[in-house]
Amino acid sequence: MRLSGRPACFAAIFLVATGAICGAQNAGARIPVVLSTDVGNEIDDQWAITYLLLQPRFEVLGVVSAHAPSISAPAGQTSLRILVDVVENRLGMATHPPLIEGGSLPLENAKTPRMSPGVRFLVETSKRFTRDNRLTVLMIGAATDVASAILTDPTFVDRVRVVQMGFPDEKGGEEFNIHNDVHAVQAILDSKVPLVIGPGNACRASLSLSLDQARAMLATRGAIGAWLWEEYQAWYYREVKPLRVDDFSKPWVIWDNIALAFVLGMTEQHTLARPGMRDDMSFVPGSTDRTVAWITDVDEERMWADFLSLLDAYQRTHTVSRKIYGRLTFMMP
Repeated sequence: MRLSGRPACFAAIFLVATGAICGAQNAGARIPVVLSTDVGNEIDDQWAITYLLLQPRFEVLGVVSAHAPSISAPAGQTSLRILVDVVENRLGMATHPPLIEGGSLPLENAKTPRMSPGVRFLVETSKRFTRDNRLTVLMIGAATDVASAILTDPTFVDRVRVVQMGFPDEKGGEEFNIHNDVHAVQAILDSKVPLVIGPGNACRASLSLSLDQARAMLATRGAIGAWLWEEYQAWYYREVKPLRVDDFSKPWVIWDNIALAFVLGMTEQHTLARPGMRDDMSFVPGSTDRTVAWITDVDEERMWADFLSLLDAYQRTHTVSRKIYGRLTFMMP
């Protein structure tokens, strides 16, 4: 996802949300999740993967790669290779949840699935869950594999809930993740799956980091912090800084953490009628009484404190190489 925004204000607002749609399911229980990520597209997925795998509240059952036009073809395979590099080399995890290849192309239409190992994994993994005990699917890239799971097995929607980063706001419209598979999003909106969406405007308001903020957070925070800072800095000078001369005030947004923050109960949200979507990504009124929970705010102060605390704790007990790999994950071929 690529949008611009203002620096984070770090306001301390906190609302715990509960239930099948809203927030953490049980204050003391681990939360079973699967992540679908277009890691390698830019830098925010790397932060989300790090947070996901270090946060003990999550029971991570698997991570599925997703395609994006900025990832070398075949994009699902390339994203998987980057995912393995992030988990095994950058985070130093010899033991980790399954990493699965997702689809490399968008759906041809909103009715026909595109099969991949990721789709089969999603369907099979969901079978241990029920309507009253749902698997949470975090979707921070193209919706291809999740939509294909719904189209392949209509009962999938009775066993999962979907938390998606996408759309600019509740009015719909063009956005990177949505654009990368419009038909897949149409299939999800038309389904009965419980759906939460973290839109770009909420991300910009809460998850923007300036160059100075990112440096202060990460530059001296062990091997993992140094890696994330290197990626942020390289991305900033490539995508944000050009033509701005000595102006470093414009931030970048760590978009995808909004999905994790929701599941951890660190967001506010409201519920609106569930729309349909045209091919141009604009909304039309839905024909059912189904709803969508839209995230409106993130308690970024609490989220970043949690993220950094977990980063420090992990590096105190695990040896992570400071080896220079000579490449950035968002530029891996």
